[in-house]
Amino acid sequence: MKNKQKFPYLLGSKWTSQHKTWGWQHFQVVNRRNQGEWVFAELVACCDPGVRFWINAKQLKDRSLWQAGWRPLSPVTNITDDTTE
Repeated sequence: MKNKQKFPYLLGSKWTSQHKTWGWQHFQVVNRRNQGEWVFAELVACCDPGVRFWINAKQLKDRSLWQAGWRPLSPVTNITDDTTE
């Protein structure tokens, strides 16, 4: 029986950092690397493809650091025109 692959849907997944990382918060996994029991993900900032870094894929499970998907940075607020009477 073949071993089950860790993080099978990692490649192409999108993530939002809870804190700015290299100046950005939205990233996509563009590469993965298995090294023994460890799995690493290469993340690229969605707005600046020059920002790339590798992290241990287990860190992506830590909700205090990362959220799956691209999340809004702040709630959208309605802007009203106060000049109308």
